[in-house]
Amino acid sequence: MAALMQKSASSAFAGKTASRPRVAARTTRVAVRAASSSDNLWFPGAARPSYLDGSLAGDRGFDPMGLGADPVALRWYRQSELQHARWAMLGVAGILVQEIIKPDVFWYEAGEPQNLPEPFKNINMGGLLAWEFLLMHFVEVRRWMDYKNFGSVNEDPIFKGNKVPNPEMGYPGGIFDPMGFSKGDFKELQTKEIKNGRLAMVAFAGFTLQAQATGKGPLGSLAAHLSNPFGSNWATNIGHCVTPSSVDVQGLTIPLTCLWPGQQ
Repeated sequence: MAALMQKSASSAFAGKTASRPRVAARTTRVAVRAASSSDNLWFPGAARPSYLDGSLAGDRGFDPMGLGADPVALRWYRQSELQHARWAMLGVAGILVQEIIKPDVFWYEAGEPQNLPEPFKNINMGGLLAWEFLLMHFVEVRRWMDYKNFGSVNEDPIFKGNKVPNPEMGYPGGIFDPMGFSKGDFKELQTKEIKNGRLAMVAFAGFTLQAQATGKGPLGSLAAHLSNPFGSNWATNIGHCVTPSSVDVQGLTIPLTCLWPGQQ
């Protein structure tokens, strides 16, 4: 029995020893990539994880928590980042345009029924949210189907025969690329999109914190800072919250909260 246990322990130890060269080899590859002058990394001299090989647009080797080590999860994270980036770009542009066109309406309250433009003013929000849920659910389910089986939803389910080329997941092309940009340097355009999207996500978070702390839009907060740099900045505004604890929308009370602690 002791001999058998010794043999099993030796086999296990041998298995661990045999796996070490593969780890060392991967570490070597990372070191070579980090030392390459042509490799754009998020920080000079940073070690690039082996699973981030630069094939993804905007890949700078940043994954301190190792979330992308699973290749299946990495594919989903890229699609998630892409969707959030696109929504953030639309949101940031919408906030700025709304404040320019109607500066008297606080963007944090612009979605309330009484503040909507005609013919949507005082629209039934319950019906609007129901339609939004159904339509978004339909789109997201098809996106999930494309993720599980790439190319399986390229054809329009209603108007048969209408298809999109879908050269890469998340980039359907066709009618979604009326200017034909994807026919040029596709990778460069993907990189520009994701970089602008990441900036927009940071900007939207900043807009939200700013609105909760000052009760002003981004342009109004910028004007206040320029007129009084030492009296209106992040150091003087941090910890404050002017957002009400709740808002009433057509008889429905919706609780609100701040992203940081503060008096409401």
